[in-house]
Amino acid sequence: MHFEDLPTTPRSEELVDKAFSRAARAGRAKQGIEAQESMLQTSANILSDNLQNVVTSWPDFELVDDFYYELADATLAETDVGGIDNLRQHLSSVMSAGRQIEHLKEEYHGRIRNADSDTARKLRKQAFARLADVTEGVADDLLAIGEARDALKVLPDIRADEPAIVVAGYPNVGKSSFVNDVTNARNETASYPYTTTGINVGHIERDHIRYQLVDTPGVLDRPSEERNAIESQAVSALEHLADAVLYMVDASGACGYPLEDQLELLDEVESRFDVPVIVVCNKSDRSTDVEADHYMSIETGENVENVLDAMIDAVGYEPELPFEE
Repeated sequence: MHFEDLPTTPRSEELVDKAFSRAARAGRAKQGIEAQESMLQTSANILSDNLQNVVTSWPDFELVDDFYYELADATLAETDVGGIDNLRQHLSSVMSAGRQIEHLKEEYHGRIRNADSDTARKLRKQAFARLADVTEGVADDLLAIGEARDALKVLPDIRADEPAIVVAGYPNVGKSSFVNDVTNARNETASYPYTTTGINVGHIERDHIRYQLVDTPGVLDRPSEERNAIESQAVSALEHLADAVLYMVDASGACGYPLEDQLELLDEVESRFDVPVIVVCNKSDRSTDVEADHYMSIETGENVENVLDAMIDAVGYEPELPFEE
């Protein structure tokens, strides 16, 4: 789900102005009762179509992948929208308004058709007032939906249908350097809603399969007790995404964090993620004084390729093939 594809949400006053100005043009092309009918139909169609399109442009959250659902919910919880459940209520209100406008159109269409010219004009004006009231009644809902759209459009382009390796570990252990070194992540940095830093998403391809390497600064680089509720929910989202975790440690201590703390965070990651966790000691040119699955040095290039191979093996991804009889 790419939320950046969501269209801009119109404001209620914009919709009313657009509907009534077009209705006026439509009315000028006709006369008498027919002009009033044309104005009613034009304005009501514009309002109902635009309101319902606001809703249908959003995905059905029941069908959204668990990763993106958690990520979106955590993002919206930081805004005035307050989460996906609240967004759904706003969307429901806007959809109801669109349907209410359709009912008003049918009601006044019948009344105008059976009226004389003077009464038809009065009824059309009355209809315009009610159409405007309904649209303005969801003004706050439209603003909330627009805020949600603006918040979600910056979510990183991570694809739940492609195998993903989450890179974890304390700051300065070499996570971003590793992702940047083995992928093209420098060109794929997206803003991350939970921290002031960014999330790096890089890709490597093996045997025509694309693997995502996801570096998550600000979330999986410190113990759970130091995360706020939103960051904790972001970690939950990553649990749904990860096919393997690459946990990096710096035994030399050059990262600025004691090895003991790094290993405590490792224990937490291993207990939380129900996927293979590969422990890699980076900066092995400085120190290898820790038990790890692999030892490497991004700075010298030592053993980097072997770590890549180990990640791919740990994921064990096999693409779904068409059924063959």
